[in-house]
Amino acid sequence: MTLPLVMHSQQREAIRATVSYLLYSLAGAALALGGFFFFQVYGVSMEFTPGGVLDIARITSEKNESMILTVTFLTLVGFGAKAGLVPLHAWLPTAHPVAPTPASAVLSGLITKAGVIAMFRVIYYVVGDKFLRGTWVQNAILIMALITIFTGSMMAFTEKHLKKRIAWSTVSQVSYVVFAMMLLTPDGIRGAVLQIAAHAMSKSCLFLSAGVVIYFTLQGANYHYADQLRGVGKELPITMTCFALASVSLIGLPVTGGFAAKWYMASGALNLGIIGLSGVAVLMISALLTAGYLLPIVTDSFFPGDDYDYSNVVPLKLPVNMKLPLLLLSAGAIITGLFAGSLINFVNDKIISLIL
Repeated sequence: MTLPLVMHSQQREAIRATVSYLLYSLAGAALALGGFFFFQVYGVSMEFTPGGVLDIARITSEKNESMILTVTFLTLVGFGAKAGLVPLHAWLPTAHPVAPTPASAVLSGLITKAGVIAMFRVIYYVVGDKFLRGTWVQNAILIMALITIFTGSMMAFTEKHLKKRIAWSTVSQVSYVVFAMMLLTPDGIRGAVLQIAAHAMSKSCLFLSAGVVIYFTLQGANYHYADQLRGVGKELPITMTCFALASVSLIGLPVTGGFAAKWYMASGALNLGIIGLSGVAVLMISALLTAGYLLPIVTDSFFPGDDYDYSNVVPLKLPVNMKLPLLLLSAGAIITGLFAGSLINFVNDKIISLIL
């Protein structure tokens, strides 16, 4: 249903990205569907049940643990395609930039979360965390998530195209959720849910802010690069202020939703041995890279330098239907950190108490 959003412009690049998106989606869906055939045979029910539905006694007696673990891994990788998990991530940085910016916001803020929520269902409601804890599947998905986090951050850091930079950031930030929920700890689950909420707010705000900038200042340009935003904060102060607030949340600075999410992720990873400690290191490196590819845009837009021509700067007045979503989303990115306790209490009562 989201394919028309990607191919909206009907240009060759958009059609090519849509075909790539379709192929990756079908490949991921095929892997996931194949897994559910096995879960139906070796499960006591096909209803999502906290703690899992697998008939562990039967699996153990028939010595099929290795097979079920392999099937679970392929199922998670299949759903991971929707979340942009390496190696099934190539569709995301090509599909998001060619879509209209409101569609990019929906794709990045919401649609990618469908993949991680499906993975969450498989881990905690179909297979069960007890069956996966300490297995090669847990370690493999954690390593894949860390590779994706680092790859996405590094590609965003080196990318010059504005929307592609934000899209590569999505590749990295969504895999934070995969890493957190695969820790199989209460703090990991708390971090995953907080990251889902904070990232949806922040990344939607970034894409919509980019759309406003393109509409008002870069509409005549064929390509939209990050270095073209020099001084744009003088013309669109509200837009770039919202962009800055969303950026600091993605980086994970204190009082933001991103900070609360990453705090719980790190707490949940510390007791997981070398992979957990490696995860904390990768999270810190990724935060530095995130600052490196977002903050220069903000500083250049508000502080273009002494050689910038300020004489022709006229602040542009945004219509309410452009301004209001930016204000609400950027405020949401901060509120999810300031009032993270309410969301944590909900997670404790409605999720953790049932599945762990």
